[in-house]
Amino acid sequence: MWLVVGLGNPGAAYAKNRHNVGFMVVDRLAARAKAPDFKDKFSGAFARASVGGEDVVLLKPVTYMNLSGTSVRRAMDFFKIPIENVLVIHDEMDLAFGDVRVKVGGGAAGHNGLKSMTQHCTAEFVRLRIGVGRPLHGRAEDWVLGNFDVSESAELADVLDAAALAAEAVVLRGPGAAQNSVNTKAKAKA
Repeated sequence: MWLVVGLGNPGAAYAKNRHNVGFMVVDRLAARAKAPDFKDKFSGAFARASVGGEDVVLLKPVTYMNLSGTSVRRAMDFFKIPIENVLVIHDEMDLAFGDVRVKVGGGAAGHNGLKSMTQHCTAEFVRLRIGVGRPLHGRAEDWVLGNFDVSESAELADVLDAAALAAEAVVLRGPGAAQNSVNTKAKAKA
């Protein structure tokens, strides 16, 4: 069983923010898997689904980004899911918009959701990093809490599809095989 977590902030005001791309991908996965409606539990919204015959728990913490780890820890404990079967999907400013990469472990790079994950669960979870790029001017916080611009929005559906396929690859083939296929494609695109 896998726990697939999308990081984001709850509420309509944040729904289209770059910081909420994790929620967007989890919603895309839920639709692809024909998951039942999300239910409130674990300080989050969760649904159980099957991805290619593998059981998954989809989770969107509603604790706000900075406390995401508390929700994830509760779900891990309830379903008895080990850290190596936790996939966290999040925005990544160190990647260009649209790049999708798989990584195991690592630092937080200033991402408060990842800091909370590390604090509550250790850093050895699998990450699906969705590139949102960096602002040319202004504060990083304003950038991630801003909505995708017009040109990004035109490509966003394709990015979400690519990320959903990458998440499915992690669940079905494992992080190593997913890294080899997903990360190679991302490099070839550049």
